[in-house]
Amino acid sequence: MNFDITRYPTLALAETPQELRSLPKELLPKLCDELRQYLLDSVSRSSGHFASGLGCVELTVALHYVYNTPFDQLLWDVGHQAYPHKILTGRRDRIASIRQKGGLHPFPWREESEYDVLSVGHSSTSISAGLGIAVAAAREGKNRRTVCVIGDGAITAGMAFEAMNHAGDITPDILVVLNDNEMSISENVGALNNHLAQLLSGKLYSTLREGGKKVLSGLPPIKELMKRTEEHLKGMVVPGTLFEELGFNYIGPVDGHDVQGLAVTLKNMRDLKGPQLLHVMTKKGRGYAPAEQDPISFHAVPKFDPASGCLPKNRSALPTYSEIFGQWLCETAAQDRQLMAITPAMREGSGMVQFSRDFPQQYFDVAIAEQHAVTFAAGLAIAGYKPVVAIYSTFLQRAYDQVIHDVAIQNLPVMFAIDRGGIVGADGQTHQGAFDLSFLRCIPNMVIMTPSDENECRQMLYTGYHYQAGPSAVRYPRGNAIGVTLQPLAPLPIGKARRLREGNNIAILNFGTLLPQAAAAAAALDATLVDMRFVKPLDQQLLLELAASHTALVTVEENAIMGGAGSAVNELLISKRQHIAVLNLGLPDYFIPQGSQEEIRAELGLDAAGIQRQISTWLAEAVV
Repeated sequence: MNFDITRYPTLALAETPQELRSLPKELLPKLCDELRQYLLDSVSRSSGHFASGLGCVELTVALHYVYNTPFDQLLWDVGHQAYPHKILTGRRDRIASIRQKGGLHPFPWREESEYDVLSVGHSSTSISAGLGIAVAAAREGKNRRTVCVIGDGAITAGMAFEAMNHAGDITPDILVVLNDNEMSISENVGALNNHLAQLLSGKLYSTLREGGKKVLSGLPPIKELMKRTEEHLKGMVVPGTLFEELGFNYIGPVDGHDVQGLAVTLKNMRDLKGPQLLHVMTKKGRGYAPAEQDPISFHAVPKFDPASGCLPKNRSALPTYSEIFGQWLCETAAQDRQLMAITPAMREGSGMVQFSRDFPQQYFDVAIAEQHAVTFAAGLAIAGYKPVVAIYSTFLQRAYDQVIHDVAIQNLPVMFAIDRGGIVGADGQTHQGAFDLSFLRCIPNMVIMTPSDENECRQMLYTGYHYQAGPSAVRYPRGNAIGVTLQPLAPLPIGKARRLREGNNIAILNFGTLLPQAAAAAAALDATLVDMRFVKPLDQQLLLELAASHTALVTVEENAIMGGAGSAVNELLISKRQHIAVLNLGLPDYFIPQGSQEEIRAELGLDAAGIQRQISTWLAEAVV
């Protein structure tokens, strides 16, 4: 996409923050309008995160206008909203490549730009990292400022409160900007409240506030009375008591779409000492009516026609694995009131929208709180219910301690429906489901299943749900199912694989939805093909039979090779003194960048041709 100076004359003057800061303040509203339109034009042609970026255009412009970035350090939480930031920091002409293989990273990424202070992808990390950076800045003594932007969803996570609690204790010079886009700007966030915020952030109020505290510090009864009076007065105009209790000076809420007002408030706050919190009210999808009306659908979009305002439908007639899970969930809940389904703020992504509407008493969205989600499920299991935790593979990493201590050690029947196992594509390193088989396999009492298609997925969900001897996990990928016939639900025998093809010399052991690719390679190589189904427990009897009747075994999985399902096979063979050549195919020992699922699988040799090629090369090397 070539940048059209005639369409964006003001944006053309602000390719970097240094250029932005040279503009007169009167041009900032026009700059914001052009930036918003450029974002719309770019993302509609390339796909990507959308509604969040539209909502924080003015905030991004004001921050870079007031703060001397990159000397002053600006941290974005998660980074869905960071597209305007990328456009203003020298990456304007490459924004159309975002989320594509070899293109701009989907989130702020340290290797990409000096303006990206923190590489992100998971939420609620900005204040913790910013606190460390602010402490270092104070020791440096160069008047470097630290700003963290965090959304109202991300700030609900425990880690954000842990960081704020620590900040209140050590009192660094740090600004936390709470970007609140859950509700539209209400009447009190108007001229009066913006004027109040500017007064509260100004030097006069700050001096009076600190001076008054010093005067009253020796008079405990009066100090306490004044504190209560201040809280009462402040509570009538601003909802800042919680943040004040954590040790932050609270300012706001202010209109996040008034770029000039934001610039004044931020300029006042830049020189305030100690932890500061600016509460900014914004609207997701701002400036593009379809995104304003449906910010969830427009959160991350494919290529679309901005004139129509309609997103293209999924071209596949086949359901996604997430939808398969959601359908199973509804079927089961209709028969069993003991089912309790839990998600950490991923209702849409996990296919739970219909379930949440049909069974609201059995549905719990615990917000961005993966640790709590798992231990909450443990409590439900202790009370005799049957909890199902629907969670992305990458987010389950955040609750590992709880899986071990609160579920597995107590051997509770909690089922984990693990979505986005394996390669996820455009979101890159932070979202690939590369490690769940490795980190779950070593936990005692855990049963782990890897379905190869949608029918197997349903049968395994049914099996795990009715398995009451301990915790279980069913791990399935992002994307569409393959169109097999769905069979009546029935429990699978725990730890039993199924032989799909008899061949000679080589046996390919498949774990998960790479089965079609493994089957094609098996046919080309005249190899035996086994769908292992269970990572834990393994079908030991079948594996020993295969080791005795074949000259080589090949394991195939979309998980890290290190510690994964193939490693489990290796360990078994070694423990049984089986001397047989084994090739483990899976994800390599590095963090896998963005690209489509097909591109990444081909690059890693996990498509049909790649699996065949890797096996043939390995066999040839053995002969040499």
